Amino acid sequence: MNGGRVQIAKRVTLVTGGASGLGAGVAEAIVAAGGFVLIADRDSQRSAELVERLGGNARYRQTDVADEASVDAAIVEANEWAELRSVVNCAGVAWTQRTVGSSGTAHDLAGFDRIMRVNLLGTFNVMRLAAASMARLAPVGSDGERGVIVNTASIAAFDGQIGQVAYAASKGGIVSMTLPAARDLASSGIRVNVICPGHMDTPMLQLLPSEQRSDLAEPIPFPHRLGTPQDFASLVVEVLRNSYVNGAVLRLDAALRTP
Repeated sequence: MNGGRVQIAKRVTLVTGGASGLGAGVAEAIVAAGGFVLIADRDSQRSAELVERLGGNARYRQTDVADEASVDAAIVEANEWAELRSVVNCAGVAWTQRTVGSSGTAHDLAGFDRIMRVNLLGTFNVMRLAAASMARLAPVGSDGERGVIVNTASIAAFDGQIGQVAYAASKGGIVSMTLPAARDLASSGIRVNVICPGHMDTPMLQLLPSEQRSDLAEPIPFPHRLGTPQDFASLVVEVLRNSYVNGAVLRLDAALRTP
């Protein structure tokens, strides 16, 4: 590490939700930078296809981010391969339902719990277990860094829309725990940051009709388009490399603010 620049090459990055979308974009960028990537995802088919495309610097481990044993196993595999120095949490699920529907029915509690379990609890579970592993590593570079964790939230954490109460709550929780986690882990030389994407052109959005996708892009000021996994991955790589970025909440939304 020189001048606050952290090396990605020859170190392992664990990417949750890395089989598709934003996570796949990150996995591709890590390998392009000469790093090793362990894709931790539940989708074995997509993960296997991505690993085959990326080659020997990529591996896959079927992982449930909300399960301690499952995450522990992924961390062990990463450290057996090479030192796990960075984690990018991209695993997440979406849900839309009003607090009270048009028929007068209350929001489904099981649905709310599922969103919180995967998005918030899953992110925290991976973060805490990975940080415990990183804390046992020898510090590197002039700053004495042991590792870095990048979590993924959403602009819904700030500008949640109708029907997004569960999703916004889960992403708001991820944003809220970023600074205290960074402060908790400062003495161990571990950085924690969060990226909050806006409207991104992921496989989930690609299932929508082209007219609906155009509607999502319409209010975006500049660049006047949907974001891409490559846009997201570019920021992730910079956060991994720049050792002075810590405790940061980074919006990636092309100046989009939703009412």
